[in-house]
Amino acid sequence: MRPFEGIRVIDVTHVLAGPFAAYQLAVLGADVIKVDDPNDPDQSRSSGTDRELNHAQMGTGFLTQASNKRAITLDLKTARDREILKKLVATADVFVENYRPGAFEALGLGYEDLSKVNPRLIYASFSAFGQEGPRGRQTAYDHVIQATSGIMAMTGTAEVHPIKFGSPAIDYATGMTGAFALSAALFQRERTGRGQRIDMAMLDVAMILMSSHLTGYLRNGVHPKPHGNHHNHATNGAFTTQDGALVMLGASNLRQQKRLWTLLGRPDMVKRTNDERDADHDREMEVLRAIMLTRSADEWEEFLQANHVPAARVRQMGEALADPQLATRGVVHRHAGATGVAGGFGVPLAAFKLAHGGPRIDRPPPALGEHNDEILAELGYGKLAAE
Repeated sequence: MRPFEGIRVIDVTHVLAGPFAAYQLAVLGADVIKVDDPNDPDQSRSSGTDRELNHAQMGTGFLTQASNKRAITLDLKTARDREILKKLVATADVFVENYRPGAFEALGLGYEDLSKVNPRLIYASFSAFGQEGPRGRQTAYDHVIQATSGIMAMTGTAEVHPIKFGSPAIDYATGMTGAFALSAALFQRERTGRGQRIDMAMLDVAMILMSSHLTGYLRNGVHPKPHGNHHNHATNGAFTTQDGALVMLGASNLRQQKRLWTLLGRPDMVKRTNDERDADHDREMEVLRAIMLTRSADEWEEFLQANHVPAARVRQMGEALADPQLATRGVVHRHAGATGVAGGFGVPLAAFKLAHGGPRIDRPPPALGEHNDEILAELGYGKLAAE
C-alpha cells in the first residue's frame, strides 16, 4: 500500500508548481482529479518540445506532471460546474489551486466556502507572492521570481550576470515543498481531525533555496556574488582539461583538499585552515588550471573518484540519462503511449525510493476531459453532465 492510497486530491492548477505538487501525491497512490477549463485548458498542455503534441493539448510540459491523474473539464464561471466541483470536494481530502489570489473567493470557492462543504478538507493555494501582503495580487512565473528574489543576481560570472537558471527550478521546488506541506497537513489531520489552509508562495521558496546566503547577508550585509563555475575555494570548480571538456572538482573540505593536492603531486599546496585557502585562492587557481590540462576530463573523473575526491566531467542531458546509475534508481518511467500521444515517451517518477509501497506510475497522462463520464458517474450525474 502506498502512502496516499485512499486520498483524493482535486487539482485545479495550471502550468507547473501546483500540478507538480499534486503529481507527487499521485505517484504515491492518491486519486488526483485534474480539472481543466474546457475553454482555456492548462497552459502546460500546449507547451513543450513537440509541436504536434502541443496542438493535441498533450505537450511534454503536461506529460511531465500528469501521470496517474484523471481528467475532467469544468467551466467554473458557470453555476452548474461550480456545483459539480463542490460535489467533488465533498468526496475529497485535498483541494489545490494556483490562480490569482482572491479569484476563487470571488467564485464562492475559497477556503471558507469549501470547508463548509467538507470541514476535513485541506485547501492549498499556490501563488507567486502569497495570499496577502503588498505584492499578494501580483503574478509571476519562475524567471520573474528569480529576478525578484535575488537568486538571479547571484547567478552567472563576475563578467556576465545576472543569469537565470537553465531549468524552472523554483517552480519545481515550490511543487516539492507544496507536496511536503500537503503531506504534513494530512498527517496533522490524522491527529486533530481538522482541515487546513495552506498558503504556498514561490517567493518564499526562492528565499529558502538561498538559505545559507540569506543567513550570511542578514549577519554581515554582504550580497552573495556570482562565482560562475567556481567557488570561494579553488578546489571546488570547473576546469578545462586536455580534450577541451570541463571537469568539475568538488574537493570541498580540508580533508578532501589535502587528498587532492597530494594526488596531484603538490603536497606543498595543502592548507591547514580555510583562511589559508582563501588567502591563496588565486595561486591555487593558476596551479589547478595548468595541472588539469594534462589529462582528459574522463581520465580525471576516473582517477579522482577512485581516490575519493568528488569530480565529474560536465555532461549534457542525453548522456546523463544514459548513465547506468539512473537505471538502478528508477527515476524515469517509460509509457508505451497515451490518449493523443502516438508512440512511447518517458517521464520523471520520483527522487527517492521506498523499501515497500513506494512511488509508482499506473496510468498515462490523461487527455483533456478524458474521464468526464467516469467521474461524473461516481457523483451520480448523467453521462452528458459536463459536455
